[in-house]
Amino acid sequence: MPAVGCVCVAEDQDFAFLKRLADETEKDGWKLEYSKNSVKVWMKPGCNSNFKIIKLCGVLSDVPPSLLFDVLHDPNYRKEWDTHMIESFEIGYLNPNNDIGYYALKCPPPLKNRDFVVQRSWLDAGNEYLVLNHSVFHEKYPPRKGFVRATSYITGYIIRPSGENDSELWYVSQTDPRGKLPPWLVNKVTHIFAPQMIKRLKIAAHAYGTWKALNSPHWKPWINPEQIIIPRINLREDCNGDGVLSCADHALLLKNRGLDCTSDEASKKKLYEDLAICEQDPNADLPLDLDPFLRKKQVSPTG
Repeated sequence: MPAVGCVCVAEDQDFAFLKRLADETEKDGWKLEYSKNSVKVWMKPGCNSNFKIIKLCGVLSDVPPSLLFDVLHDPNYRKEWDTHMIESFEIGYLNPNNDIGYYALKCPPPLKNRDFVVQRSWLDAGNEYLVLNHSVFHEKYPPRKGFVRATSYITGYIIRPSGENDSELWYVSQTDPRGKLPPWLVNKVTHIFAPQMIKRLKIAAHAYGTWKALNSPHWKPWINPEQIIIPRINLREDCNGDGVLSCADHALLLKNRGLDCTSDEASKKKLYEDLAICEQDPNADLPLDLDPFLRKKQVSPTG
């Protein structure tokens, strides 16, 4: 799975990672927290945060997988069923199956509202649909006043057929809402409210056909790439922070050392040590693979 801040086209191994999380059992550290009406919720500790990974599974009756896939993707329909959403839009695309978008959601008072900038990737595998996202940076969408910029380490959906006309939905997420919320409270609230998502999605899916027939019924750029009208992402201009190493540079540096965004932190330690040296002294003698990128006043990795 690409690291937070790393903008790169999702590969087979990224979707395989999502599937592995969904298919793991209690033997892999998952603890069942909720089980009612064919909906189950598990949680387990995350390796990179105090916020736990949540996994949900539920069956949506009379909702075929292709329909649920459309409901999750259609940005215009989301405002009809996502009661927590304040604003959501697509910023640009990397390729027909990877884009970057903005999402803001309401939080109950006195909490500040949260927002995300995420890269979303999806795959039609024939017998199942997969959608995943993680937080990234975009030059034109820095943190906004009045919002706390939250972090999605991973959020993903797997849609599988169940019976003749039903869908089995798997949802996996590890999210840090940032701010001053204690992890124990977030973990508790998450597994309580997660089952409500299944109910909302089921109602939304049953109403989608009627709504879509009246709202651009043939417009589905998530499966018809010729309909894409959002701009293409320029990695160097759009995803490069103010005086920081861009996501594209970071990914290329990893590649030059035989690594990638999914490599463990121990494998990337030497690269980060070199980056830290440059941050302290821009004129330091650096390894050759760093020179093209790091001759800036200040450099630090975003991924």
